[in-house]
Amino acid sequence: MTVIPFRSVARFRHAAVLSAVALLATGCGLSDELEREGDPGRTAAARDDRSGAGDGASAPADPVPPTEDPAATAPPQGTDAPSPSCPASGVRIEPGIVDAAMGLRAMSVTLTNCGKDTYRLKGYPKLRVLDEHREPLDVQILEGTEPVMTRDDDPGADHTVTLRKGEAAYTVLAWRNTVTDTTTTAVSGTYLKVTPVPGARSATVTPQGRIDLGNTGRIGTTAWQRQPADDAAPSGPTAPVPSTPAS
Repeated sequence: MTVIPFRSVARFRHAAVLSAVALLATGCGLSDELEREGDPGRTAAARDDRSGAGDGASAPADPVPPTEDPAATAPPQGTDAPSPSCPASGVRIEPGIVDAAMGLRAMSVTLTNCGKDTYRLKGYPKLRVLDEHREPLDVQILEGTEPVMTRDDDPGADHTVTLRKGEAAYTVLAWRNTVTDTTTTAVSGTYLKVTPVPGARSATVTPQGRIDLGNTGRIGTTAWQRQPADDAAPSGPTAPVPSTPAS
């Protein structure tokens, strides 16, 4: 039998111990890697906890995202950015409240220049009364209110209005809710299509009250006229005083 010297045995035992320690360290590293692959958030948090507990330092704060410079994102001064409340036509058309008195109806329609250019009006607007499906109704639109009522403040077809930005003009519509023929269906409109001047873009508005014409089938209008500066409400012009309709 061969006898191994004691010194060689000691060196072998020491090498085995070092190999075991290296293998153990390698196994722990693989375990940590698997944990990181399975749950990156948990292992990262645990690692931060161990780091904080070991040296007493707190975990680094999350990086602060860079903020945009307001001066870099703001539109250049002097440019006219489009306003969501101003249509592409540059004018805003708004109906007033339908006023009623003893069968007489009246409503104002206000046009405000919300664009950057001057807007010119002349004479009467072109109107169409529409039903609930936005289909046109058989309604005669009159230039002037004389067949419906007596009104002295209609400036007439040759009257012109020039509106700068922010200024407004209005027209007054008048009709009667009269039923003289029970065999005819009464007409009642839901929408009003307004063309300010020939060739301009039209706008369809919803009056604050139905356009109930009975079976008269006609609406009188006034020409556009400037709205007073101290009267900014769309329904500023009120219903006229009831009068005897013209025959």
